Amino acid sequence: MERVEAHPEETEEAAAQEETDDRDVDHPENGPPGTDRFADAPAEDEDGDAEPAPRTDPDAPSGASEALDDATAANVAFMLRDVAGAIPHRRAVVYPVGWDEQGRVAYTHLTFQQLDRESDRLAHGLESAGITRGVRTILMTPPSLDFFVLTFALFKTGAVPVIVDPGMGVKRMLACLRESKPEAFIGAPKAHVMRRLYPGYFKTVTKWVTLGRRLFWSGYSLESLRNRPWQPFPIAETAEDETAAILFTSGSTGPAKGAVYTHGMFEGQVSHLHRHFDFGPEEIDLPTFPLFSLFDPALGMTAVIPDMDPTKPAQANPEKIVEAIFNQGVTNMFASPALLKRLGEYGREHDLKLPTLRRVVSAGAPVSPEIIDLFSGLLRADAEIHTPYGATEALPATCIGSHEILSETRKGTDMGFGMCVGRPMEGLDVRLIRIADEPIEEWDDDLLVQGPDIGEIVVRGDIVSQRYFERPEATALAKIRDGETIWHRMGDLGWQDSKGRIWFCGRKNHRVITENGPLYTIPCEAIFNQHPAVLRSALVGVGIPPRQKPVICIEPHPQSQTINKEELKRELLNYAARNPMTKEITSIKFHKGFPVDVRHNAKIFREELAEWAK
Repeated sequence: MERVEAHPEETEEAAAQEETDDRDVDHPENGPPGTDRFADAPAEDEDGDAEPAPRTDPDAPSGASEALDDATAANVAFMLRDVAGAIPHRRAVVYPVGWDEQGRVAYTHLTFQQLDRESDRLAHGLESAGITRGVRTILMTPPSLDFFVLTFALFKTGAVPVIVDPGMGVKRMLACLRESKPEAFIGAPKAHVMRRLYPGYFKTVTKWVTLGRRLFWSGYSLESLRNRPWQPFPIAETAEDETAAILFTSGSTGPAKGAVYTHGMFEGQVSHLHRHFDFGPEEIDLPTFPLFSLFDPALGMTAVIPDMDPTKPAQANPEKIVEAIFNQGVTNMFASPALLKRLGEYGREHDLKLPTLRRVVSAGAPVSPEIIDLFSGLLRADAEIHTPYGATEALPATCIGSHEILSETRKGTDMGFGMCVGRPMEGLDVRLIRIADEPIEEWDDDLLVQGPDIGEIVVRGDIVSQRYFERPEATALAKIRDGETIWHRMGDLGWQDSKGRIWFCGRKNHRVITENGPLYTIPCEAIFNQHPAVLRSALVGVGIPPRQKPVICIEPHPQSQTINKEELKRELLNYAARNPMTKEITSIKFHKGFPVDVRHNAKIFREELAEWAK
């Protein structure tokens, strides 16, 4: 999606010449932008010993750059083969397998060459089992060495992995799996027990593979498919626009939908990540979200699989995460805001420093400046926390670092400007269009908002999914055709300051539409969150637009549960009355614990709160 360079950063001199209503965050007295309310068992192959022919210089120090620059590749598996040819004996994946009598962690690993060859062997087995190019294949395996081997074996055959976040709950997950119309199923024994309990959701599946022991079901075992001598596997020469995977959205703000990923999208994501974060040689990553770990082999990075349940990061044992960072010399970590908060609190309590970490990447839910500040205390001065913004359908779209957040944009967030998510990634188009709830078929420049007004964020580029799997109505609502390209409507609202930075103001379907105009969740909630007794707040609307009544729901801090609620209510109403943005909010309700998503413990289910607040 290398279209045009979007919104380059302006110089300070140019920013100073902006109209006063541009309201850059450097001038907080102007208040946030927008409207007046912001005024202030198959046959074995013959033995083979031929080496796969690398497409890059085997003496190169890293295979990642060559793989990224190879314009002929349209399959991420080629990147693994390139890296394996350049750095064959470097560790690709490291996995904790147990502890000795002294409590020391024992690890096993695969080198890049081993990962490439094991996925070759398994690809031959999958092909003989009929799991070939275009076959939609449910993949349900916990983080492990086999997870990496399986995924790259599927890419090599050209099969289409179907991946659903188990953190969304069994019923929603089953609905997603049935919607994908899978033809093959690969999973651990627990996953096969599930498919036996709910057979109606898997009527289209004809090929079954079990990781581990088969119990009372038929099909192949993983061992039977890869128990064969190694021979190089001819990687499927897939096209850039050919379906590579179906990844279901979390469904936290509506029905989960299957985003169709193409091979070109995966290559685009790897390219943007490599270029933006400037990963150096011999980087070691600790990816606490399995899907992000799959980028590591293509980037030439060692992936250390953490000892934790990735569906419950807020419950992870911080000692085990810290142990992995220290013992493996981790230089890069991906962690959700919930895990960062847990690690930050643990580190502060034990006066820890993590000197090997060069960067931390946090996404999946809004990352508050408070969490960034907390975890930054564990890092060396030149290390930084990056918070890329995007969605399953378009990731990463923008990014900002902790140094800029803590030194500059945090004060704007606290004043109700929204949450700054940074500038567009190089080579991507990120724009703001007028807020509308109906489909938009064709792009028109008249859609763009004027100045710094709040609009819907739209993204165009090589990381954007073009459609949802067999969801034409959802596709029509989320996509805008612009010639041969597609804009994805993020469903998020925001504005852009004079430095080209995007400020996130909340989900479009969470805005409250009153007789006096719209209210936006993130800016309004920031005002109430300043009170020390408030853990978090949530703006909801009661009634029918455009005559909704705004209600602010308050979850007090646990240590503030015994506070006088009437006194707290008076103080919060005074907060609201002093700010033109929130003066219309006169109804406050206290809630003992907001309904939130399981994985991040951060995405508030405002629809449920709105029903409760009636």
